[in-house]
Formats: sequence, structure tokens, C-alpha cells
Amino acid sequence: MRRRYRLVSFISILICPQKDAEFITKEFYPVLIVNRQILLALSAFLLGGVAIAPPTLAQSTPAQSTLAQSTLLAQNNSDQRLNDLLRQGKEQVDSRNFAAALSTYQEAARLAPDNARVFATLGFLQAQQNSFRDAAEAYRRAIALDGNNADFHYALGFSLAQLEDYAGATSAYRRTTELNSDKVEAFLGLGIVLARQSDYNGAIEAYRRVADLRPNNGQVYEFMGAAYLQQERYSEAIEVLRRAAELSPRSGNVQVNLGVALLNTNNIAAGLEALQRAAELEPRNAMVQLQMGDIFRAQGDLTRALSHYERAVSLQRNLPEARAMIGAIMIEQQDYLRAIVAYRELVQLVPQSPDAQYNLGLALQGRRRTQEAIAAFEAARDLYRQQGNTEGIERVESRLRNL
Repeated sequence: MRRRYRLVSFISILICPQKDAEFITKEFYPVLIVNRQILLALSAFLLGGVAIAPPTLAQSTPAQSTLAQSTLLAQNNSDQRLNDLLRQGKEQVDSRNFAAALSTYQEAARLAPDNARVFATLGFLQAQQNSFRDAAEAYRRAIALDGNNADFHYALGFSLAQLEDYAGATSAYRRTTELNSDKVEAFLGLGIVLARQSDYNGAIEAYRRVADLRPNNGQVYEFMGAAYLQQERYSEAIEVLRRAAELSPRSGNVQVNLGVALLNTNNIAAGLEALQRAAELEPRNAMVQLQMGDIFRAQGDLTRALSHYERAVSLQRNLPEARAMIGAIMIEQQDYLRAIVAYRELVQLVPQSPDAQYNLGLALQGRRRTQEAIAAFEAARDLYRQQGNTEGIERVESRLRNL
């Protein structure tokens, strides 16, 4: 598989002195897309609510109609206890007392083991408690009793995706779309879990189905553009991201990815304009600041690059990429003391990163703190060995021999 890097990488080979190439490590340039909130996050349940909504009271689980039907069944069976439980559970759900409702429906499920909707409601309540494994099991029970209910399959896909069972989520979402070819949320969820499995063609196909159903949904064009970027299909990415920008003119994320696509087609002016627009739209978006730093670094403007990296860290202190680049710039400027500070903070964030330890060793070596440098290099060597990274081991050994 061909390695792909963040935008700065393909330029940095040309502008960085050869002696500094070792500081530009692959660990901090894992993908071209800087907008990690799109492709690293998997749907509303992983993105925090922007992509697709989880099953709600009005969707696949405890809808008013669901509760009414369950109550009707209990009445037909003359089971007063079950009827009381369902009425009580409905009241608890209406008041959003999900913990109490969960207990109530667990008892109801024991009394009505053949009621699919009771199990679906139970699954919803367990998902509300972040008990997604239990939720998935409840939805499976519901599906076993009513296998043609598209909402049950959708809710199962949601729970499995939250558990990072992307293959299982894919199957559940596909079944949902077979049962309900107009369920937008299922196609969007399908696209995201396929993208998570690097099936970008499949993801794009699912996103296009969403676009057919909801042509004014800017987010689906944003997701489609991110998938094209992962495939380095920049012209196609630009086309759909411009559409996303028309539909979501206040989205900084769209402008970031549009800027990346434009810059990768050597349209530097338009790319920088898009990134600047992103920074204006979302001045507190750390990822935008990180990308701006990358661009100015690629242009050799280290002062402006550093300013953006420091802004990114001030907005998101646990952002390792920004700290790594601050350290790299400090080493390039031979400001080894500040580089040590940056890399020590980075090591705290990613203690299992051999590259962070290695670069800390370089900074310590620059200050002639030899024993501390040796300790950092040895830590890096141990981590490289754990990874089976022979190139990294050899690089460390070379440094240790020269100390």
C-alpha cells in the first residue's frame, strides 16, 4: 500500500535541509486529510452528533407507537403486571429517567420474552447508558422476533459501530437499506463504516445514495469529498467539496478539506484562501490552525507556522501533531531548550511513540545533556523493537555510537 502523507510532507522534501529530514517522521503525517473529525470519527455516535443521529425516541426504539403497541399486547394477554410496567416505563422514558426505565423494561422483557418491541426499547435504553454490547444483544433479540423491521437493524448497526465492530455494523446497515431503501441515516452510517474500513469506493456509493435522497445535505458532500481525498482523487474532491461549501457556508471543516484538495492540485492561492476562510469561520478549531501551520511550514515561513501550531496547542492541549511540529521547528532553529520542552510534553501525550522519544533525544543531544539523551534514545530503541521497526533501531544505534 502506497504511503500517503499530510500535505506538508510532499513539499517538505524540497524545502527542508537534508539534516532535518529525520525530524519529519511518518508517525505525525499518517494521512493526507487533516480534518480528522471527518474520517476518524465514524458517525454521530463517534463524531459527537454531527453525522447521523442514533436511534431516538421517535425512530427505531421506544416511539410512542411502540409503547402503545406493547401496552396493547399486554392488555390482550390480560397481564396486568406487564401492562403496569409498560405504562411506568413510558412515563420514565418521557421524563428521560433512562436508568429507571432500563430496570423497568428489563423486568418487562422477562415477562414478555416474545415481544420484539420491548427488546428494542431495552436496547435503546442500554445504549443511553453506553452499554452498547448489551444494546446490540437486545437488538439481536428483537430482530430474531421481527427480522423485517428496518429500524431494529439500523439500531443494531449503530451499536456495533460504537463497539468498533465495523464489519458487523456494515452488515446491519446494509440489511436496513434492503428493508428500507429510503432510510437516509442507514446509508450515511454505511458510508462512514465503510470509510473506516478503507472501502472508499463503497463509502462514496453510499454517500451518493444519501445525496440522491437529500440533495441539500451539505454534510454528505463533505464526507464524499473526504473519501475522494483519501484516494487522492483531488479534482473530484474539489467538485463535491465546493458543493458542500455552497450548502454549508459556515463550515470550517469543509473549507479545510477544500483547501487541502486545492493545494494538492498546485492551486496554492485558492488553497490558502480556503484555509484562511476556515480559520475565520472557526477561530477556535485546533485542526484548522494545525493545517495552517503545515502550509506555512511548507512555504518556509517558520515564524507564521509556529504561531499557528502554538495556537492549535492552546486550543487543544492534547494534540500531538502540533507539539511534534513545534519541537521540529525549535530544532531547526537550534532552540534546543524549547524543543526539549515540546518533546517532553509530546512523550507524556504519546508515551508509546518511539519517534517522540527519538526526537527528545535529539533535542537533549543538542543541549549536550548526554546522559539524558542516551536514556531517551534507549527508550526509543525499546519501542522500535516492540514494533519490529529495524530502520528505527538502526537509526538509534547510529546515534548512540556517536555519543
